[in-house]
Amino acid sequence: AEGLLADDIVASLRRAAVGFAIGAAAGIVVAVFTATTAAGRNLLQPVLRVFSPIPTIGLVPLAILWFGLGENSKILVIALGVFVPVWINSHSGLASTPVDYLKAARCLGAGRWQTLSRVVLPEAAPDIASGLRVGAAMAFVLIVVAEMTGTTMGIGYRISQAQLFSQADRLIFCLIVLGIIGALCDQLVASVTSPFTRWAHEER
Repeated sequence: AEGLLADDIVASLRRAAVGFAIGAAAGIVVAVFTATTAAGRNLLQPVLRVFSPIPTIGLVPLAILWFGLGENSKILVIALGVFVPVWINSHSGLASTPVDYLKAARCLGAGRWQTLSRVVLPEAAPDIASGLRVGAAMAFVLIVVAEMTGTTMGIGYRISQAQLFSQADRLIFCLIVLGIIGALCDQLVASVTSPFTRWAHEER
């Protein structure tokens, strides 16, 4: 009735989309590095294994301390939360490429880049897609936490205000809206990635 819902949805979607794009891109790039290079396996992978169990929600105060209460801290929190599942799933898929595939590619004269683009990445596509779907869900979990401070717009902000003023009806409604948007975004990610994972479903 107050006309606030549309603006809140747009604000939350914008933050979630930017954070998801940054976190997903970084997760896939780092996964390629940690799964296919000796330096990545020996140097970066152990560090990421140590930090990945740390709850992203616990980094909210640190993000605010470093970047203030503006948009940057919110996007950073979402990006970090998306990065972890995307990296873990992508790394698992990339690192488990069957040795026979790699040997066949070398025998056929494929270079390092051709092997990565034509063999390793397509074979790992189902795992990467799974990581992206988990990351998308995580983005909507963290948007609630990220919007609870330093903002006056967004679904997370409305949930925080409803809790503060004991408005159970608004709280439940905002949670339902968030769930619907999250489900739609999950289907969108699944639709976008399905052309790259169709071969896995056909094998089954």
